[in-house]
Amino acid sequence: MSYSNLKANPIYIDIVLLIVRLFIGFAMLSHGFPKLQTLLEGGDIKFFDFLGLGPTISLGLTVFAEFICSIFLILGLFTRIAVGFLMFTMIIAGFVVHGSDPFEKREVSLLYLSVYALVMTLGAGRFSIDGMIEKRRRASDW
Repeated sequence: MSYSNLKANPIYIDIVLLIVRLFIGFAMLSHGFPKLQTLLEGGDIKFFDFLGLGPTISLGLTVFAEFICSIFLILGLFTRIAVGFLMFTMIIAGFVVHGSDPFEKREVSLLYLSVYALVMTLGAGRFSIDGMIEKRRRASDW
């Protein structure tokens, strides 16, 4: 399949975007869910305080990105906004939290960041709630 086939039949891109959104969204949920459990358990929270707001608020913001925004990504709802929060979280993880660590410690967050950059650029695709909203909006335009 050549590049020209992709231009002629963009459904391939939409299928790949769906697969990427589902995979990367569920994969990030596996990181966010344990953090959500830690947040809900309460107790003494030890978490990197990246904004100087305290470890509990920092953990809450990370849970919002890694758990809630991943659900939005899976659904393809408010995709670019959700991915913006996820990108910010991965930038903090890759360049601040693990900034002085060897590449192996930063690799996962940088891989997530690169996939999120791709989704930010291309959007959610046709097989998403965003895609359905856009289709209805275009159909109602005169």
